[in-house]
Amino acid sequence: MDRERVRAFLDSLGPLSFLGFILLQALQVVAAPIPGEATGVLGGFLYGPLLGLILSTVGLTIGSWINFALAKTFGRPFVDKFVSTKTMAKYDYLLHHKGAFLVFVLFLIPGFPKDILCYIIGLGHLTTKEFLIISTVGRFGGTVLLTLGGTYLRHQQYYRFSVLLGVAVVIIFLSLVYKDKLERIFRIWHISSRKKERDRKKQKG
Repeated sequence: MDRERVRAFLDSLGPLSFLGFILLQALQVVAAPIPGEATGVLGGFLYGPLLGLILSTVGLTIGSWINFALAKTFGRPFVDKFVSTKTMAKYDYLLHHKGAFLVFVLFLIPGFPKDILCYIIGLGHLTTKEFLIISTVGRFGGTVLLTLGGTYLRHQQYYRFSVLLGVAVVIIFLSLVYKDKLERIFRIWHISSRKKERDRKKQKG
C-alpha cells in the first residue's frame, strides 16, 4: 500500500476526505470491490487507531444496513441474485429464527460471510434496530484488530504487526476448523428453540 498516494487522493476530496473513506468501506460490504480486510487495515494506516476505528465502524455499519434494507425491501428474488442457492440452504434457519443472540454469535466468529449474512438476515424477523446493534457490535472486534494492524504498519512496528497477524491467523484457523461443527450446533439450537416455542403455544391453546 502506498500510503502517500492514497492519502493524496483522499486529501484531494477536501472536507469530504473522511466521507470518501466511509463510502469506500461501505461499498466493500455492498459490492465487495476490494477485500474488507484491506480497507480495515487501510483505515488504521491512514488515520491511526481511534479515528481509523471510528471511520471503519461507521462505513461497515452503513454498508451492512444497506444490505439488510435491500433484502427487507425487495425480498427473496433480489437476494437470490447475490446469494447462491447453496448458501441460502445452508443458512435458511436464520430466516425463521427469532433469537438475536444466535445472529450476534455468527457475527462474532471469523470466517462467516458477514456481508452475505446481512442479506439473509434481512429476510428474517429482526428489526432494523436489532440488526444494527448486532452487526455493529459483532464486527467491532475484527475491526479493532484490522485497524491496529494498519496502525502498526504506519509506524513501522513490524514486530507488533507480526504478533497481531499471528494471533489473527490462529483465530481464523480454529474458526475454519470448527466452522461446520458450530453450524450444526446452531441448527440444533434453532430446532430446539422452535420446538419449545411450539410446545408453549400448544400449552396455551
